[in-house]
Amino acid sequence: MHDSFDEKIIQCLANNGRITINEISEEINLSQTPVTRRLKKLEADGIIKGYSALIDEKKLGFGFSVFVQVRLERQIDDELDQFEKKVNSLAEVVDCWLMTGKHDYLLRVVTRDIEDFERFLVGQLTKIGGIASIESSIPLRCVKSGIARYR
Repeated sequence: MHDSFDEKIIQCLANNGRITINEISEEINLSQTPVTRRLKKLEADGIIKGYSALIDEKKLGFGFSVFVQVRLERQIDDELDQFEKKVNSLAEVVDCWLMTGKHDYLLRVVTRDIEDFERFLVGQLTKIGGIASIESSIPLRCVKSGIARYR
């Protein structure tokens, strides 16, 4: 069971992944030893899955995002597995979700520009076997973005 101290620890880390145990301790008014113990438990329970840096894709030259909806010809385990394995090998696919509804997958594809996306689409994505249809949407701007819901 997790309590308000655990929630405060999670919030501290969500706001600043590089925060120290000492800083968390001061922020939530709990000594370092129980903060450390609680943090280790949150990690062991899988609530905190890991730590990473937030990367600005645009500053690395990847300023073009596209949401791509994919429908497979058949929704059987082998077809799903093959598609997922191939998608996992493509650096341009940043996120991939198995979906309900008329499309099987929703992908967020990130490339340098529209020409780079076209090369990816024609040269890689359309060559994956078992795809029945592909539909792309270009986002105009991000209104809200988050890493995870924690409250």
